[in-house]
Amino acid sequence: MKQIPAALTIAGTDPSGGAGIQADLKTFQELKAYGMSVITSVVAQNTTGVQDVEHMPISLIKQQLESVISDVPFQAFKTGMLANIDIMDAVAEKITGVGAHYIMDPVMVTTSGHTLIAEDSREYLRENLLPLTTLVTPNIPEAEVIIDGKIETARDMQAAAKQIVHEYGTKAALVKGGHMQGEAVDFLYDGQEVYTFSTERIDTKNTHGTGCTYAAAITAYLSHGYPLPEAVQKAKAFVTTAIRHSFSIGAGSGPTNQWAHRVERVM
Repeated sequence: MKQIPAALTIAGTDPSGGAGIQADLKTFQELKAYGMSVITSVVAQNTTGVQDVEHMPISLIKQQLESVISDVPFQAFKTGMLANIDIMDAVAEKITGVGAHYIMDPVMVTTSGHTLIAEDSREYLRENLLPLTTLVTPNIPEAEVIIDGKIETARDMQAAAKQIVHEYGTKAALVKGGHMQGEAVDFLYDGQEVYTFSTERIDTKNTHGTGCTYAAAITAYLSHGYPLPEAVQKAKAFVTTAIRHSFSIGAGSGPTNQWAHRVERVM
């Protein structure tokens, strides 16, 4: 029997549907991967920001992971919001040795500027989670936290990707250039080669959930068996289309549109 492409997201929620677990599952569904989820934190947020957060009990996070891992095979999984060391430790314990691609979206700060990870958790993430990953997908502020340095140019971005791979043990790093000027350029380093992915920069404030959607799309494509550079290339096209057709809803930064790729195909 043919194995069904399946993807797991381990992250926090977004009741407004733009980011987190909700954005991940929408992306998995659009890209024909069977989506599953483990909730680490329940987040009260919307397009204007985060209003409140409640973290799941560690025992429940572990049991959610055990429920999925013991029953349903999956080829790739991603982590989003892992707010503290206890949550990170629980995830690391359960995912070690699962034999699936691990994509880490190192969610540290929301688009609206709210911090989502405790200060003392950053070192733990670098030392204990990064070595388990197939790919980590930081934007520039997140990459600066990981390397503990400034990133101001495209050359700095490439150097940061290499540093993350060689110093922290991840198999590959994708440093995203959304915070730069000009074209939206991302650099992937897989330990041997640097790949460049560039698209036009879209003039919109509606970027809520962009990082979640991008990482989830990579996860979905990997679950289908695409090689990493091709998975990133396809995911970059997917998220760019989602931004181009983003939603102007809510009072703040509106969400990306996961079904936009179907609109462009029709048009």
